Amino acid sequence: MSSPVTAYLAAPGFEADLRAELGDVAAEYGRLMLAPGPARPAAWALNIWRDPVEIEAGSIGAAAKALRAIQRNWWPYAFHLHRRTGLLVEKLPKVSAKPLEFGQLAPAAPLGSFVWLDEGRLLAAADCSSRFPNGEVGFVEDRALPPNRAYLKLWEALTLAGRRPGPGEVCLDLGASPGGWTWVLASGGANVIAIDKAPLAPSIAALPTVTCRQESAFGLDPAAIGPIDWLCSDVICYPERLLRLVERWRESGLARNFICTLKFQGETDHAVAARFAAVPGSRLLHLSHNKHELTWMLIAEDGQP
Repeated sequence: MSSPVTAYLAAPGFEADLRAELGDVAAEYGRLMLAPGPARPAAWALNIWRDPVEIEAGSIGAAAKALRAIQRNWWPYAFHLHRRTGLLVEKLPKVSAKPLEFGQLAPAAPLGSFVWLDEGRLLAAADCSSRFPNGEVGFVEDRALPPNRAYLKLWEALTLAGRRPGPGEVCLDLGASPGGWTWVLASGGANVIAIDKAPLAPSIAALPTVTCRQESAFGLDPAAIGPIDWLCSDVICYPERLLRLVERWRESGLARNFICTLKFQGETDHAVAARFAAVPGSRLLHLSHNKHELTWMLIAEDGQP
């Protein structure tokens, strides 16, 4: 490739959202989109391949040799040539991709990505934004304690943040019912104020560090709640309304960390998503466990706002 490009891997089913976000896609290979210029934030990309290189490889052995010369750990993205991809993977060092146990840290080792463009050419990037295979975070699910699978979104967000609420911290869970996010927050010993007009599952409401309040998340006065360490929201509302709620809490200075789900009803509101992404120090991303939604995170550094 003569000029710098970056490759962006869309989540399955959300190719159109990534295409609209990037705006200048030069080529597409299945869910992988190439756009000119250095890497830039792209919320709808599960993984971003920085500085990808094109490798001429007339054989499986030559391809494996070329990849091993760059680094050890590689993961394939296969939109076609599946058998050829599998044969190449067999010649590379094995990479473990076991699902994470609850509370387990994200992998630390770099993980490169590659794809066959055709039978004689690879596209490969040693430097990727995610250290999970194709940006997909897998967990060993708890099918007994959490009342729904929504807890996986918060678990994934905390795993990517590298932090988890603990004893002595106060969490506000907005739109808490039936309690999946509350369960995650309380599992580390944090005190959780669960807000929802609907009740929590009895097993979650009975947790000793959980306080339930059946009221609207949008009627809360931050000053009446007081300082909190984590504001978490999986509430169902238009993203514009969530943005106003977040702005009110940020202006109050009473919340240190934010993890919020932007739920799109109908068409994706790219304009509001861009306003979330523009908040300094924050991240906007499509988690592996998101559906037609994005997760916005603003995590304090070293415990400071």
